Formats: sequence, structure tokens, C-alpha cells
Amino acid sequence: MSSIEAAALERIGAEYRAAYVAHDARRVPIAAHVRYSENNVEMGFPDGTWDTVTEEVGPALTLSDPVTGQVGIYTAIMQNDTPGFLAVRLKVADGKIVEIEHIVSTKRNLSGPPTPIGEVRDFKHDPDLARPVPLPERVARAELIRLADGYFSTLENNTGEIRGTRFALGAFRFENGKLFPNVEHDFRQGRYRFNERVRDRDHFLVDEERGIVMSRAFIDHKGILDEFTLTNGTPMRSIFREPHSWSLLEMFKIKQGMITAIEATFIAAPYYARSPWTQPRR
Repeated sequence: MSSIEAAALERIGAEYRAAYVAHDARRVPIAAHVRYSENNVEMGFPDGTWDTVTEEVGPALTLSDPVTGQVGIYTAIMQNDTPGFLAVRLKVADGKIVEIEHIVSTKRNLSGPPTPIGEVRDFKHDPDLARPVPLPERVARAELIRLADGYFSTLENNTGEIRGTRFALGAFRFENGKLFPNVEHDFRQGRYRFNERVRDRDHFLVDEERGIVMSRAFIDHKGILDEFTLTNGTPMRSIFREPHSWSLLEMFKIKQGMITAIEATFIAAPYYARSPWTQPRR
């Protein structure tokens, strides 16, 4: 992977963020026939929050993958008095952005239970996410993808098994800026038993230097599970009482073959909704 190519991609990412907040697409190299979606709806560019964003809050986390020409951005925004978390995927070809994908999460977009969202002005990305992984702690690109996909396999029909992935001690997850510590502990308890499937998985960006995989997926809840029992014997009642899906852009930090941190921006979606970018595989 060329650090020069990565720097060029991340420069375009910075230009995109500045243009977005300024409502001025002329500030960034965008192809004439760019494809653009926001919250899984493809539309003409610019539209959606390109017209309503008023402020970017706090420093953004920017990722890059010179192999696929992808840029990933995790940030927080204000739309006048409405706070939200924004994840962006950019596809760059010949120095121009040819694809733009937004997932923007506000309280309105989290109408289904539960409603995990933090305060945008309090949230800070874990500083280790942006740091390069020391060479002795790096793993191969294919292994990074395998471990990220194993996370989704563990999340699907979660019964207490860890399937195809590993977690570092103290691994944590941020969902829309809200901290969920003890990731492995919750999985081993089978706390997410109500997840029927994690589908349409696409690991489209691998930042090999930082040890990060950025992925798209949907989590489906059929709404038919009523009561279940954690592996420690605690009785539980599913919070999903009707068909429901989450749509997400999620990233995984991996060092020494173990997931150390996770950050996700996600929204409620109609049951079995699909992304215009992903070909269904399962």
C-alpha cells in the first residue's frame, strides 16, 4: 500500500468534509456522473443533508484504502439544532469522487427500540483508531476481513458462541457515539439473541496501516422471539416486538489478530431494506 496514495485519498476526504459543511460541491473533485445515496436512498447530487448541515462537530476520523480507492469518514454534525452522527464512504477514481454514500443518524432515525445515541459534543474518537498499527502487530488484509466478518457471524443469532473472530481484553464498541464496554462479555452471554440475521455484508474498505476494516450490513429482527435466557441463566424479553432492521456502516480496529475497538453509525430501516450499493449474498 502506498502512503502517498493514502494521503491523496485522505486529502480528498478532508476536501469533501469542507465542501459539505460549506454547501459548495465546487470545493472538491466530484465526477460529473457521481452516484450519491443517503440512508440507502439514491438521489441526485447534491441533496439531503448537503442542504441542511450547519456544523461539523469535533475532529473526524478518516480512513483510506488505496487498493479499492475508498475513503471512509466518521464524524458528527449539526443540522441547525438537530445533532447527528455521520458515516461517509467515498469511491475515488482518476482523482475524482465517483460514489458517495452517507448514513446519518439522528434521534428521528432511531425510532425503533432501542435508541442508542450519544451526545455529539461529548463524543471523541478513541485516539488509537487513527494510529498506525506497529508492523509486528499487523495482520494480512484477508485476515482483517475474516475477523470483521466473524464479528457479524457472532452477532447473528447470538447464542454465546464466538464465531470466526477474536476480541482483545477490554474491547469496546461505540454505537452512534454511545459507549458499550465489554463487547466479548455481552456476546458470550447471548445478549443479542434477537438478531435473526446480519446480511448483505460488504467489507469495502481495508485500511491496512491502521488495521481497520469498514463494512456495511443490515441486522434483521423478525420480531417473533419473545422470551429467552442468557447463558448465565438470566431471563430476558426481546425488545423487538415487530419486524425491524438496522442499517449500518461499522468499522473494526484490529491488532495482533484481535478486535480492539468498534465504531458504528446506524439507523432504523424498514424490515429487510437493502442498500443501493450491495448485491445481496445471504
